[in-house]
Amino acid sequence: MAPRRPKGAGAFPQPVESPVPSTPDPAELYAALDLGTNSCRMLIAQPKGSQFHVVDSFSKSVQLGAGLERSGQLSRASMTRTIQALRVCQQKLRRHSVRHMRLVATEACRRAKNAGRFIQQVQDETGLRLEIIKTEEEARLAVISCAPLVSTKTEQLLVVDIGGGSTELVWIDLTAVPMRERPRAIMRLHAGFHPPESPFPAAKVVDWISVPLGVATLRDQFRDVQDDTARFALMSWFFEESLAEFAPYKDEQVREGFQIIGTSGTVTTVAASHLGLKRYDRTKVDGLRMTSDQIDLVIRDYLSLGPEGRRRDPRIGQDRQTLIMSGAAILQALLRCWPTDRLSVADRGLREGLLYAQMSAHGVLEDAPY
Repeated sequence: MAPRRPKGAGAFPQPVESPVPSTPDPAELYAALDLGTNSCRMLIAQPKGSQFHVVDSFSKSVQLGAGLERSGQLSRASMTRTIQALRVCQQKLRRHSVRHMRLVATEACRRAKNAGRFIQQVQDETGLRLEIIKTEEEARLAVISCAPLVSTKTEQLLVVDIGGGSTELVWIDLTAVPMRERPRAIMRLHAGFHPPESPFPAAKVVDWISVPLGVATLRDQFRDVQDDTARFALMSWFFEESLAEFAPYKDEQVREGFQIIGTSGTVTTVAASHLGLKRYDRTKVDGLRMTSDQIDLVIRDYLSLGPEGRRRDPRIGQDRQTLIMSGAAILQALLRCWPTDRLSVADRGLREGLLYAQMSAHGVLEDAPY
């Protein structure tokens, strides 16, 4: 992983540092695997102080949920692609002799009728035991991974995780927490959105929602609309309609003291486009703060490029170009509801949250604010 951002780069300290130079003790290693609707990603890391060092990683677009919207099942081709990727993960786990791990699957496996058969096939062919986690745990793990990006001035926080098959939103009230304790209060949510009484200042989860629309599922719903601009507008308004049951949707939100943290490939791609990066650089993207107007300018640029222009744009990348407009439609809907001058870009998410939760449970993080 990348080193810490230089001074003045506008980010809080990274929870993930550069790889450990020496060979770590396998007993100290932890792994987290996130099998989503579109991607298979894994981190292997070693606790280091109150943070962790990444020892090895893996990321591949497997499109597990391809065709799921239409058939309700995982296709044979998508399962084959995914198992091939999981074999690589299994080899890395074996090479490092990792003993502590959580290997989770999310929305595609939650929805697919044949998910149980797929999970068994994965175990038979790779030896890996995947668990399908519930939406609340997925949202909670994404939230705690973003804790270092929470500003001490933030009173109302919205964490958004735009996935391939679903989008999680968590609204947190931090007004009762002393300013310096606010990032730590977010980290303590690893115990649950409504944890038992604690001597520490508590972050209040006002509401959370898991919308069964992500970049892949939203794209698939409007695939038949030919006009690029019309399709984008329909996707954005359709997603906003799904927020009606989210309590904060009904309230007007002032910009002062309000922060959004966005964790997803969509948000990091928009950030990279805003910076004009020809090659993705995590040190420049993770922790970057953007305004609603800056994000809107990038999305307008995407629309003006059209499908062919986006396909050739090096800022977007081959893996992302078919999904970027559905993700941008979700992002635009969120900023239409809650405009902000402080959207923090998080190149982190479920994997980092899984690592923190495991290490916290084992008490191997020093000075951990749990």
